[in-house]
Amino acid sequence: MIRNVLGSVVALVGAAAAVQSPFHSWYDARLGRDYRIQDLFGGITGVASSVMGSILLPFLFAAVVTIVGVVLRARWVVALAGLVVLGFTVLWMVRQGQATGSLTAGGGSGLRWGVAQALAGGVLLLLGALVMSGRRGVRRSRAPEPYPVPPDDRPDTWPPTQEPGPSAQTSPAPEPEADPYTGPGRHRASAADEDTAEYPVQDGNTYPGQDGPQEPGRYHPPHP
Repeated sequence: MIRNVLGSVVALVGAAAAVQSPFHSWYDARLGRDYRIQDLFGGITGVASSVMGSILLPFLFAAVVTIVGVVLRARWVVALAGLVVLGFTVLWMVRQGQATGSLTAGGGSGLRWGVAQALAGGVLLLLGALVMSGRRGVRRSRAPEPYPVPPDDRPDTWPPTQEPGPSAQTSPAPEPEADPYTGPGRHRASAADEDTAEYPVQDGNTYPGQDGPQEPGRYHPPHP
């Protein structure tokens, strides 16, 4: 984020410098806006040009491209704007050198501040594109991968640890839980635990409806 902001500021400063450069002197006392755009391809002439038909036009195009690149955070778009500024400036220098026979800088004649400002603007555009981190793509969330299938020689292997254990549950329904209630009347003891002895009778006791002591160990129903 910080790199994008810093790179955008540097690129915008470079674009502003490039757009402002034609309003300064480029060679001797002649302003950059006085050079026609067609003179860059056919040769430098002394014919004056309108503002929108001068070398300012490609610099304005580069400024618009820079703004688009900053908004989209596209490094290659900003770099393209820098190449446009540098390309047209160097092309003008080549044509001017052909027209005058040589290029000089400094003093009262030769290359002036406008050319240096245009070159600096193109360099700043490339530097801004280099500083910008660009636009990162949005990462799609990946679904978690299922557990690997246990090998054939170890079918009863729990997937997470690959340690011997119960097989993985394949049924989508939950396992039934054991009923914790153990009160009377809910469960019946197994047949092996049932008491198969006859009705217990205490020795020498007489139950209602019986005449006297009965034989121990046997049940004698009362007489009607």
